[in-house]
Amino acid sequence: MIYKELLSGVAIALTFLAFFPYIRSIMQGKIKPHVFSWVIWGATTFIVFLAQLDDNGGAGAWPIGVSGVITIYVAITAFINRSDISITRTDWVFFITAMSSLPFWYFTSDPLWAVVILTTVDVLGFGPTVRKAYISPFDEQLTFFALFMARNSVVIMALENYSLTTVLFPAAIAAACLLLILMVSYRRRVLSASVARMQ
Repeated sequence: MIYKELLSGVAIALTFLAFFPYIRSIMQGKIKPHVFSWVIWGATTFIVFLAQLDDNGGAGAWPIGVSGVITIYVAITAFINRSDISITRTDWVFFITAMSSLPFWYFTSDPLWAVVILTTVDVLGFGPTVRKAYISPFDEQLTFFALFMARNSVVIMALENYSLTTVLFPAAIAAACLLLILMVSYRRRVLSASVARMQ
């Protein structure tokens, strides 16, 4: 049990380690994250935290709860600092779908359905960020997503109950972070090569 709590502490530390420089970069105007992506991620992450607690995720759920609260703070900070506030119809569809998970959970009395819906929405919530990062790959910090990939791997190890309800979300987000890192790295190389050819 102490081992799981220790792993949870490591995952929470990685959460803060990832978020602190990211928030500082937003405040300094160095990066401009898509605000609505962060609203979606904050809402889905916090609801998944509640579902993991309901399915006895224990200490492994704590970093997800901390992350949900900080993610909402990132959305507010990004909005205040005039980051990307464009909201498309697709963004609204993601948000409404995320909120629809609550009635599913309530009527089925099974947190799994909420986690499946929320994980799907959260991964799809990467859509606006992927679109923006593809066009402007230098506006995102890869270290942030690498830390979150590591954090979610530690979260899985810290879970006290392994089930689809508790494991799906952190596993899917770790995979999504990896794919985003690969795409941004590729786009940076392509754009840098293109600029070098033009000089």
